[in-house]
Amino acid sequence: MNINQLSEIIKTKILNDELIKKLEIEDKSYLHKNHKSREPGKFHIKLTIESTELQNKDKIYSNRYIYKILEEEMKFYIHSLQIEFV
Repeated sequence: MNINQLSEIIKTKILNDELIKKLEIEDKSYLHKNHKSREPGKFHIKLTIESTELQNKDKIYSNRYIYKILEEEMKFYIHSLQIEFV
């Protein structure tokens, strides 16, 4: 899977959730290019999510909420995930 395919899957899954109004996806994989634990085919993704509901919740709750949506992608395609709620 390439980054464009993964981005489309992430966009579809997250924007289908009623709590999420807007989503921005950034590929930050270059931050991990020299890490020993870097696995080919896994990406470092930054999500900027517009959601008043999740922004007002506890950060741990909000992050877990997104991790649950992306559970399969986390197992197979995402090495690192940054989440910012706005």
